[in-house]
Amino acid sequence: MVASKTDKKKKPSKLEGIKENSNYLREPVASELLEDTTHFSQDGYQILKFHGSYQQDNRDNRQKGQEKDYQFMLRTRSPAGYIPPQLYLTLDQLSEEYGNQTLRVTTRQGFQLHGVLKQNLKDTISRIIRNMGSTLGACGDLNRNVMSPPAPFKNRTEYQYAWQYANNIADLLRPQTEAYYEIWLDGEKFLSVEEAPEVKEARERNANGTIFPNEEEPIYGKHYMPRKFKCCVTVPGDNSIDVYTHDVSLVVITDDQGELQGFNVLAGGGMGRTHNKEETFARMADPLCYVDKEDVYDLLKAIVATQRDYGDRVQRRHARMKYLLHDWGVDQFRAKVEEYFGKPLQAYHSLPEFQYEDYLGWHEQGDGKLFFGLSIENGRIKDQGSFQLKSALREIVKKYELPMRLTANHDTILYDIKPEYQSDIEQILTDHGVVTDPNDLEQLVRYSMACPALPTCGLAITESERSLPGVLDRIRGILRKLGMPDQEIVIRMTGCPNGCARPYMAELAFVGQTPGTYQVWLGGTPNQTALAEPYMDRLATEELEKHIEPILAFYKEKGKKQESFGEFCSRVGFNAIRDYASTYQPGQVKQKQSSNGKSRRHRISIYEDLHQRLKAAAEKRGTSMTKLVSEALENYLDE
Repeated sequence: MVASKTDKKKKPSKLEGIKENSNYLREPVASELLEDTTHFSQDGYQILKFHGSYQQDNRDNRQKGQEKDYQFMLRTRSPAGYIPPQLYLTLDQLSEEYGNQTLRVTTRQGFQLHGVLKQNLKDTISRIIRNMGSTLGACGDLNRNVMSPPAPFKNRTEYQYAWQYANNIADLLRPQTEAYYEIWLDGEKFLSVEEAPEVKEARERNANGTIFPNEEEPIYGKHYMPRKFKCCVTVPGDNSIDVYTHDVSLVVITDDQGELQGFNVLAGGGMGRTHNKEETFARMADPLCYVDKEDVYDLLKAIVATQRDYGDRVQRRHARMKYLLHDWGVDQFRAKVEEYFGKPLQAYHSLPEFQYEDYLGWHEQGDGKLFFGLSIENGRIKDQGSFQLKSALREIVKKYELPMRLTANHDTILYDIKPEYQSDIEQILTDHGVVTDPNDLEQLVRYSMACPALPTCGLAITESERSLPGVLDRIRGILRKLGMPDQEIVIRMTGCPNGCARPYMAELAFVGQTPGTYQVWLGGTPNQTALAEPYMDRLATEELEKHIEPILAFYKEKGKKQESFGEFCSRVGFNAIRDYASTYQPGQVKQKQSSNGKSRRHRISIYEDLHQRLKAAAEKRGTSMTKLVSEALENYLDE
């Protein structure tokens, strides 16, 4: 085996040998699955990732002198976030039988199932496959889940094209090895949907060395990709999927009649990095070219081949395609892609500015039916106390057989809803303590994201999902103290620098650095179109107010009208922020309503016990707290 063409003399990383010796992802997973053990070997664990599972251990349950509490996380391959009702109900049941009784929506529009034991792994995966799902390629060194805007607009052809090509690209770059079906279905080939003929033809087309003819893996070969590879397909202006963070992003281009013409292509985005390793960094994708629809699969193969053959297979932390673009420059990368593509690339088309949209609440989908976007805090679907989201979704999906589209902000969209079902669906959610009106959501919660982190993620340095709600409460307290309770800020948190919640695009981000401390990033934008930068290291959680309040106070005092918090931080610069913070005294900012940022509605603060009584009354009446308060105040003021 040789390293990449750019580094033939250096020894490839150990994982390259594990992939080569796996017999196209069969071993040692197949053999070790039969063993009466709680976990796989390190080699088995690495190959298991390609099958969509991470071997983890629950660090909360670690005891000195005892074996780790081994369990497995499974991740679905769900192009464009599509979850048919049959699959959702299966995942819900599996989470109860074998998992930790929760489901987790990922930031790449899939589901994660946590807490599965090795002895239940085969039954879990086989039931997912037999119920219109898959985990193949959801992890590992290959193309991951292909993302697309989740909005089910049936009367907007560009959205339909985005879904279609997200599915087709997922099929094009799906591993072709039979190992997945041999291991989990005892050799039975089970595909819920046949792939498009043009996809199969494109995969087999041997143009300029893009494939390995007559091999089990024609695109990937024995070594697959140097690292994970991520794609998305979106439409002009829609940045609901963080378009600049992918290895390859396609933007649908249609003519005036709505007919597909081709795609704009961006390349070289990626979030992962390592603390104190300056050679690793987050990077936004660059515009690369435009491609006609007839050539899009060949272009994708050319890009994949470029990264496959020239990506770094020696240093894994330098193996993502973003580093190839950074090292070569966009022009050299484009020239190499052209060699594989076989003809010159066309110029990138102009586009409108990208805007973020979460599609929460009720919408018409364009064919007489409705869709409903539901906010899920940190993506965790669970039943806890009076909050019974998991039970509510189970009842709705079972009763109405509704499909879902998961979002990149780990929310979910139910769609194909007949208008006459709307009130009943709202009532079911309300009866289970779920907020249905997005205007009743806390704005900081609505736009926030966190990765799972502790206790199960093996890479986590510190807390994230379990810590973010408390952090948001404290930031909310600062905002109220400063007289700006309605301020919207995109806040993201991760337990390590790998960036699964894409913190480096947030206005304010906390990135786990050492146990109990975080690196603070500032300067992203509400539409996720600018890269944030590191502001400070090792923020201890107990010192959050000390360091964050001065920044927010400076924003209130000097921010321009309609300027977001992230835009303000970028405009004034970190030196000015630090200078202000060094002399800041709590209380020096006057208490007045801020005009900065976007405020959806005026708010007032009420005591916690009154808030709970109000919430209970709204749930009992099947309405929103906002509507209930408005009606009460109008009646009072009219007297």
